[in-house]
Amino acid sequence: MRLLHTSDWHLGRAFHRVNMLDAQAAFIAHLVTTVRERGVDAVVVSGDVYDRAVPPLAAVELFDDALHRLADLGVPTVMISGNHDSARRLGVGAGLIGRAGIHLRTEPAACGTPVVLGDAHGDVAFYGLPYLEPALVKDEFGVDKAGHEAVLAAALDRVRADLATRAPGTRSVVLAHAFVTGGEPSDSERDITVGGVAAVPAGVFDGVDYVALGHLHGSQTITERVRYSGSPLPYSFSEAGHRKSMWLVDLGADGSVVAERVDCPVPRPLARLRGHLEDLLADPELARHEEAWVEATLTDPVRPAEPMARLTERFPHTLSLVFDPERAPEDAGVSYARRLAGRSDQQIAEDFVAHVRGAGPDERERAVLREAFDAVRADQAVREGAR
Repeated sequence: MRLLHTSDWHLGRAFHRVNMLDAQAAFIAHLVTTVRERGVDAVVVSGDVYDRAVPPLAAVELFDDALHRLADLGVPTVMISGNHDSARRLGVGAGLIGRAGIHLRTEPAACGTPVVLGDAHGDVAFYGLPYLEPALVKDEFGVDKAGHEAVLAAALDRVRADLATRAPGTRSVVLAHAFVTGGEPSDSERDITVGGVAAVPAGVFDGVDYVALGHLHGSQTITERVRYSGSPLPYSFSEAGHRKSMWLVDLGADGSVVAERVDCPVPRPLARLRGHLEDLLADPELARHEEAWVEATLTDPVRPAEPMARLTERFPHTLSLVFDPERAPEDAGVSYARRLAGRSDQQIAEDFVAHVRGAGPDERERAVLREAFDAVRADQAVREGAR
């Protein structure tokens, strides 16, 4: 069976101030063409269809168009909700839409109920695991402590229990939206840290023939059977080095996996430039970036006059301007943004306690901070789901 694995469409999202709807529509057209021309038997979409719980009307219309075009091809599609989606909103009409071959899986309780498709070698069971917010689903899965690994492991127990009831030789595909150990994040994913731990080990998925992951925006192979497709379009300059693609996966009669990357259309390349303003404006080696979307980091010791206006004369698609002035090693005036870069909310809060008190929090106080962040995240998820 030939699968096309994609995720993280983020319909409705902009890239800085650039509306990406046309680029997203071009991707949908490319996906449909790939399905038709490459003999795809099933499409899997591993979450974050939309960029927010209540997407703009234009994004909903594009999603509706995508569903109609996939249904017209007669190729089944299995799709889950991600942490950016409202599971309840995305799942509206799932039963009716399923009659057209578009199978939406947004209910955690249905993790062990697969979509079963067949080929010449027998059945393939597709298990859709929507994004599982630990604080909200721990009771459903009967776990004592809210954590990503615990709830995913419990969901996979249901998958294996169902699979054990099926005919010998039934192959399995799991769709999941999670941060799996070994994955490389970028700046454009929403933090899903819970209790200080976001990542789950790939071993949670042992026994599954193919795991189609969503959440991280870079296409990557965790193991031969566990892969991220990544987002089809860039949503931050940290993705400048990404090759945007989908996975075309051939699932053999014995459950073997052969995967090929299928490139996605690039609306415009990304470039991250760094240096003194005058050097960026004069360097002939940078001519290749003149039509790119540009993030420029200026290192001038003194902020130059009208830097954005001058940059856009040469790089008209400059979208982001960052100042990181060169300083002597002993200069303590490091920018606030630089001091926070790469640090989690928990770490920033602990640093604040240390700054105002002179000593960092003890383990009991760290636990209080973790519980506070978890409670805020869970409350936000409930509020978005109720909109």
